[in-house]
Amino acid sequence: MLFSLRGRLMLTFIILLIIPFIVLSLVLPSHFIGIMEEKIETSTVQTMDQYTLYINSITTQVEEIGKQVLANQTTQQYLNMPDGNNNNSINENRLIIKNQLKELLSSIMVHNSNGISISVFLNDGTATWLNDPIFLNSGWYNDFSTKDQQWLKAHKDPYQPFGEMRERTINSYLLPLFDIDTFQREGVIKVNFPTSLLENALNNIKFGETGRIYLMNWQGENVLQQEVLTAETVLEKSIKQIESSSAEKGMIEISEEGENHLIFFQKLNVNNWVLIGEVPKAELFSKINLLQQNLLLVSGFLFLLTILVSFGLSSNIARPLAKLTKVMGFIERGKFNEAKRFIPTIKPNNREVGYVIKVFSQMIERLKRLIEKQFEANIRRQNAEYKALLLQINPHFMNNTLEIIGGLAAQQRNKEVMDVSVSLARMMRYSLNTQSDLVKLSDEMNYIRHFTDILKLRYEDDISFEIEEDPLTKDIQIIKFILQPLVENAVKYSFESKKYANIKIAAVKKEYGVLIEVEDNGIGMSKQVISELVEEEKNNDSISVLGSSGRSIGLRNVLGRLNLYYGDCFSYDIQSHEHVGTKITLRIKLAEERDTHHECNDC
Repeated sequence: MLFSLRGRLMLTFIILLIIPFIVLSLVLPSHFIGIMEEKIETSTVQTMDQYTLYINSITTQVEEIGKQVLANQTTQQYLNMPDGNNNNSINENRLIIKNQLKELLSSIMVHNSNGISISVFLNDGTATWLNDPIFLNSGWYNDFSTKDQQWLKAHKDPYQPFGEMRERTINSYLLPLFDIDTFQREGVIKVNFPTSLLENALNNIKFGETGRIYLMNWQGENVLQQEVLTAETVLEKSIKQIESSSAEKGMIEISEEGENHLIFFQKLNVNNWVLIGEVPKAELFSKINLLQQNLLLVSGFLFLLTILVSFGLSSNIARPLAKLTKVMGFIERGKFNEAKRFIPTIKPNNREVGYVIKVFSQMIERLKRLIEKQFEANIRRQNAEYKALLLQINPHFMNNTLEIIGGLAAQQRNKEVMDVSVSLARMMRYSLNTQSDLVKLSDEMNYIRHFTDILKLRYEDDISFEIEEDPLTKDIQIIKFILQPLVENAVKYSFESKKYANIKIAAVKKEYGVLIEVEDNGIGMSKQVISELVEEEKNNDSISVLGSSGRSIGLRNVLGRLNLYYGDCFSYDIQSHEHVGTKITLRIKLAEERDTHHECNDC
């Protein structure tokens, strides 16, 4: 499927279209998110810096007012006034100084445009505007006395100088009230400023649809009176992480219940306050997430479109070509008739593919006729070569035999001459029988026995033959004259280097067919001669056999004839060592039926 045209088309579309879209849908939004995070962090921190400057200006002004009241001579005189103990004169002076202190505080409040008010509380339970010692039990007074907490969160103060001030929400700064000379702590100066001063400016800071910014203390309490919409657990985690951080400002990310929150923070000069901004990350990047979803949807659409286009193209192009490939498979196996019958079943919807199929159909017919002509010509050529190889035996054999008879006649060995003549006559009768090129293997072995009888008469005790014939090979059909050239060469080259020749001939029945061996103790064959024979056999070079000469003509003759007749059903093996001997093994696979001179392609 992958290497078909349809598969390649799908793979091409996926590589060119789908993968780039998927990469863009994953990489591009992530890149944008990184840039936006950096920009948002920068802009938000800058906005928080501006608000921090505003807070610092107000808190600095409040601290300066507190210090101004503390250092004023009237305040110090008020602290140093003795208790009258029913002494009218002392009490009158004390009342005068208290009124002077009220005038001082009123003057400061009038000249201040931020609605700041000031109250002075003494440890004996008296206050500048209202003599009610209940403040000694208030939470803010206890926190100041025990924890030295100077900045108070939003609250209402009943000790304000005027009634309308007592109804508004304020934040306060507490400054220890002490005698400058003795540094003895006598009470507290409480400088109040409207919560709205900080809250209105803070409400103008917006980011995102639901983003919020809070002024909080390290206990997680809202310093102002804003409604806290952020989850309490998110704020708790944020404050802990910000408090442990060495950075004065920046951005962190908090995960809570599977949702990520971006937290912006700014630590203030007021040591108990911190500015915290929170916004859900998904809200800030909702448009980018939507873009990513759209890109993924487009990728999915392109994937479906790729499948549809691939199937459409496969119907018009790939399917006819696949069937055409099947036709080529028939032709490759030589089944031209099946290929011709299958071609009409191909119904192309494309003119170009239809033209290719039409031309291919015509090519099949021409190729079939050409192969038939070539096959007939090849058969005729092989018959001619085979007959030429067969005729090549006779003069070669006659020359060797006449040499034997001449030698015996020269020695006046008449009986041996008669025996040779009888054996030669029987051999000639066998060779002149041209009714068939096939003979029984037993007849071929008898022919070799006549031939070896002649050789024994010539060489007497200098030669010996060992003939092994498997009875199961008796009726096996085999082509003529495949043993005599091998035996003749074995004898000839055994005597070239030695005085005694020992020739072994064997015919054995095997499961696949018959195995014939001829072994001698002669001079052996060089590796070059063996490699030439192997190369000629690979190339099926029968022409070289016809034109060969020299010591290997008999072997080339036999191998050429066997190769022409049996084709793939014939194989051989040559084991030879120089000055030791040579063993030639012929293996012939047998078929139940075989036409004469046809190659054995299917045994």
